[in-house]
Amino acid sequence: MRLLFTLFLTASLAACSGGKPETAEPQTPVVEEKAAMTLAEAIAHPRRSQDMARDKFRHPQGTLDFFEIGPNQRVAEIWPGWYTEILAPYLKDNGGAYVAVLYPQGVNDRLDTRIANFKEKFGNTEVYGDIEYGAFLKDNGPILPPESVDTVLTFRNTHSWMRGGYADQAFAEFYAALKPGGILGVVQHRLPETAMQDPDAGSGYVQESYIKALAADAGFEFVESSEVNANPLDTADHPMGVWTLPPRSRLPEEGSVEAADFNADAYKNIGESDRATLKFRKPSE
Repeated sequence: MRLLFTLFLTASLAACSGGKPETAEPQTPVVEEKAAMTLAEAIAHPRRSQDMARDKFRHPQGTLDFFEIGPNQRVAEIWPGWYTEILAPYLKDNGGAYVAVLYPQGVNDRLDTRIANFKEKFGNTEVYGDIEYGAFLKDNGPILPPESVDTVLTFRNTHSWMRGGYADQAFAEFYAALKPGGILGVVQHRLPETAMQDPDAGSGYVQESYIKALAADAGFEFVESSEVNANPLDTADHPMGVWTLPPRSRLPEEGSVEAADFNADAYKNIGESDRATLKFRKPSE
């Protein structure tokens, strides 16, 4: 009797299910997408181990946030190096492009060696992406195709263009390379407004007002300034100019007037220079 009941129950269950055994739904493999690199992760990456000592003076996170660096941007850096290790991997991983504006080829052997060393150091496309290149120097012509980048960045270079007599040209070429609405970010050793500005910037220091005038003459609108790279210990009046301070820490010539009471440790304790951090925008059409 028990056997008959079991056979009846089995047949009833088979009828209710259409007579077919139940099968599990096919499982779709779960593929975890790799999260895009953040700026913080690019800054903290071990490959920057030799650069990190200067982070406390150069404040890369705060500086790049201020300049509105983000995904899907084409960012050009003028005479690059230190920031490349951050920007190129970040932009590669976030749908953007890093454009290194180096010196023109063939100016002299020293600069050609610097160009070759840069391209070798950052030639790994798996890490840095396909870095694009432009060139900038006095009377060299356009640095990049017109309106081809979202952002132009320059770090502690304005004094060199003033000394070379082509600061006006520099800002005009940055303006031409930027898309309408694009950002120009400038970091520069800062001379107090109460001091006398040397048009050749022989000390390496430049007043904020002077930089703003250069940018305005080129057509830029001033957006805002940041104190992220300020150093109140820097008085900007050192015997060998800004190069008296780290990282150069230049010493006076032996037997010179400056050498008589020069205290190298005092300048090292100041740290790196006080810097203006200025953001400009090319007007939108």
